[in-house]
Amino acid sequence: MRPAADRRARGAAVEAAARAHLARAGLRDVAANASYRFGELDLVMLEGATLVFVEVRYRRDARFGGGAASVDVHKRRKLVQAASAFLAHHPRYANASCRFDVVEADGDPASPRLSWLKDAFRADEC
Repeated sequence: MRPAADRRARGAAVEAAARAHLARAGLRDVAANASYRFGELDLVMLEGATLVFVEVRYRRDARFGGGAASVDVHKRRKLVQAASAFLAHHPRYANASCRFDVVEADGDPASPRLSWLKDAFRADEC
């Protein structure tokens, strides 16, 4: 398998594990890999009436900084823009409260260690 294909497969496995983890915590699926001109939303889920935009970040080894550390201000701006586009394309969620979470993953992509950072950043901080 080519390196890009390996990376996509690893990303899909980690995102599936994150989705399952969040579903066990009571969140419901809305969308996955929603792509817009500004960027991609890995997962969009509902927790009660709150729309949750989830960025999933994988690191093979967390010793050099977890995945959340890689969600810098530039990435946050792109996520906020993509979330705005999502809301514009899905008017039924226009009045929902929203938040941005990050799920850090490391270790074996088939069975990663996950850390869920609720409300990891706010749109007005970008």
